[in-house]
Amino acid sequence: MSAGNEPLPILEQRRIEAQVIKPIYDEMVARLGVETAQAILGAAIEKAAIAQGKTFAEASGGNLGIDGFADIQRHWTAGGALEIQEVDRGADRFDFNVTRCRYSEMYREMGLGEIGHLLSCGRDGTFCQGFDPRITLERTQTIMGGAPHCDFRYRFEPEAAEAGTDESAAG
Repeated sequence: MSAGNEPLPILEQRRIEAQVIKPIYDEMVARLGVETAQAILGAAIEKAAIAQGKTFAEASGGNLGIDGFADIQRHWTAGGALEIQEVDRGADRFDFNVTRCRYSEMYREMGLGEIGHLLSCGRDGTFCQGFDPRITLERTQTIMGGAPHCDFRYRFEPEAAEAGTDESAAG
């Protein structure tokens, strides 16, 4: 928590995490190679994103789905961390483009551009698994990857969780 019991902005959380991760990542690269180090880091970050999604879901008071998900986006945009242009919004979709990403800028400044996609971009879809598994993300490009904008296309499929339950019960 920061002053006034407000949560630390996520951009600042990511900066602190990256400062801790950088020397660990560098050591893993030295001992295991880039490919293995990135695989380990990516798997760990995905697990952390799912856990964070669950934490946000628990704190939402049952406000899940696209509306609940859209409500929590303010945490990622706080302090101008992301500049967003909304494309489309409905009961089953939340589409927007990120036209400026300070997360990407920060990772590059810290010398972590080669793993910025693991530290932030890779969290976006897996976060949904913890928050509400009926929400999925399709994204074809990111600023971190060199594109002029990130295209976020979230979809809500109410039957997705039920279908998964039915299949596992039948199996």
